[in-house]
Amino acid sequence: MGGLFGVASKEDCISDLFYGTDYHSHLGTRRGGLVVKNPAGFKRNIHDISNTQFRSKFEDDLPKLHGKMGIGVISDNEDQPILIGSHHGRYALVTVGRIHNLQQLAEKLLAKGGIHFSELSMNQTNPTELVAALIDREQTLLDGIVAAQEAIEGSCTLLIVTETEIIAARDRLGRTPIIIGSKKDAFAATMETCAFPNLGYKVDRYLGPGEIVKITPDGVEQLRPPGEAMQICSFLWVYYGYPASSYEGINVEMTRNRCGAALCRADDAQVDLVAGIPDSGNAHAIGYATEAGVPYRRPFVKYTPTWPRSFMPQDQRVRDLVARMKLIPVPDMIRGRRLLFCEDSIVRGTQLRDIITRLFGYGAEEIHMRPACPPLIFSCKFLNFSQSKSEMDLATRKAMMSLNGGADSHLDEYADSRTDRYQKMVAEIGKQIGLTSLRFQRLNDMIESIGLPREKLCTYCWNGEECHKTGCGQ
Repeated sequence: MGGLFGVASKEDCISDLFYGTDYHSHLGTRRGGLVVKNPAGFKRNIHDISNTQFRSKFEDDLPKLHGKMGIGVISDNEDQPILIGSHHGRYALVTVGRIHNLQQLAEKLLAKGGIHFSELSMNQTNPTELVAALIDREQTLLDGIVAAQEAIEGSCTLLIVTETEIIAARDRLGRTPIIIGSKKDAFAATMETCAFPNLGYKVDRYLGPGEIVKITPDGVEQLRPPGEAMQICSFLWVYYGYPASSYEGINVEMTRNRCGAALCRADDAQVDLVAGIPDSGNAHAIGYATEAGVPYRRPFVKYTPTWPRSFMPQDQRVRDLVARMKLIPVPDMIRGRRLLFCEDSIVRGTQLRDIITRLFGYGAEEIHMRPACPPLIFSCKFLNFSQSKSEMDLATRKAMMSLNGGADSHLDEYADSRTDRYQKMVAEIGKQIGLTSLRFQRLNDMIESIGLPREKLCTYCWNGEECHKTGCGQ
């Protein structure tokens, strides 16, 4: 996924930039970068943070960094920020998103001549470098940003810092957010509003889809108004957004409580306690337990001082080891009890199967699972979420393969909770994981819990619909 933060201040901005960027570290990616603009020019630092916290990698850099404007990024793979010298002048750029037509755009630009790209790895073009190349084909920065957004299939939200200002541009369909914050002597742009309170910022405005603004220490100026169509990623609220953050004015933690309550209202399980798969299922479980009047407990606790997030390592065996070692059971809370767990989602199901086996090994009588979203039928094509080497790695596709020897037919029926195929698929997933029962959130209940109109939410992962309205352009 990735995250970004930028600040324009009347005083030195490095402390706000450092901590504001750090508040995006939960997005689980592998590179961190900062760049500041001062009278001497641009100063940039980039580090690998795949096995080390952002703060520990950048703390030694802080005495060397100073300036009144800067941008920072937590990146999926590529090194960022990048520094560009062009007819627009010198500027630094960070991006978040996924460019589905990356290679096609790169080949088109190369065919026109007068441009080259550095290689990221395995002959892949650096997506942020591609965005810069698209921008630099136009007469002005604003025209270039608009042209890049129009050309990109997928998503791209970005920040640029020039000699005099920061430019913030939200993805054309608003798949990822940008929020502007303000305090007495500074303005900031963030993807996560949780970055604001401890730094003294208050939310000033939520940028609309495709909106572009100029930020200086004195204020914010709109350069391009927002578009009408929006397809913001629903998983921001269900899973990867931080609990203290809000998007479109809707808080994540409260949404997850509502998701859990909706799961409860659609359920008839008789259990002794409700728990969350730490930590992403906790808020959903609190909502379920409160609605059900059943105790919320923690039969697993997470050991976080030394173990990273389990989805970050590339090797599945390493991911499984991390997931196993960091979750420590509380046997006295498990033995002889009927347990119901809430989780944000089931992607592959491999780690969950190990958890369930361990719980039964510690004497659980029954184990029921209630994911807070519908079954994932499709891998995300717009953001770097639910990515696998193959779509066939998804628990749903493996269940389909087991049921009928194929995993790419009747997908519309498997995505519809009213059909027999859906019911058989869910039963097969529950069987493969080893659960007493499995029920997924209904799509309409999830949408209602978020509180935005259906046409403004991307639900592609669950039903394969790329747009709920015409005119989205994808």
